[in-house]
Amino acid sequence: MSLDPEQSSILRRSAVAIAVTVAVLVAGYVWRPPGFFGLSNSMGVGERLAFALKVDLLIFLWLAGCVRAVASGRFRSKADRPGAAYSPPSEFLAVRAAVLQNSLEQTVLAAGSHLILATVLRGAELVLIPLLVILYLAGRIAFAATYAKGAAARAFGMALTGTSVVAGYGIAAGLIIAGR
Repeated sequence: MSLDPEQSSILRRSAVAIAVTVAVLVAGYVWRPPGFFGLSNSMGVGERLAFALKVDLLIFLWLAGCVRAVASGRFRSKADRPGAAYSPPSEFLAVRAAVLQNSLEQTVLAAGSHLILATVLRGAELVLIPLLVILYLAGRIAFAATYAKGAAARAFGMALTGTSVVAGYGIAAGLIIAGR
């Protein structure tokens, strides 16, 4: 299959995002400072879930910011004020709405993976959840900042977000299969 230049660029940028995700997670796992975030092996499932939810506050704040950006854009755009049910978004609002929609989808997936991870990770291993949140936020920022520049431009951000989510599910599945 022959790829056009845009597809090749998407693949290259996605590969970089995958490499960044792997590097951050491996380095964070190896480094795992003892006592960082007050993590201990004695934490019960409830405490681990509470930790994940507290860290996930950052991703929910990102999502709230996206909602605010659309609401603000709708307020400032006479064409968009009637609401999404009455017409597609104007050019002014379209990128914000697309970033919001994609961020909502990614937030649901990310939060789910973090909660599942909180049930199988122990002690200092829980540092992986904040690392996944950092990767998610970096991906979302890159995605939003480059969205209007096209698919190739936003590929790194999309792949960084997606790879961090897939990594979370992959780690959780591996630990569950291993008997955790």
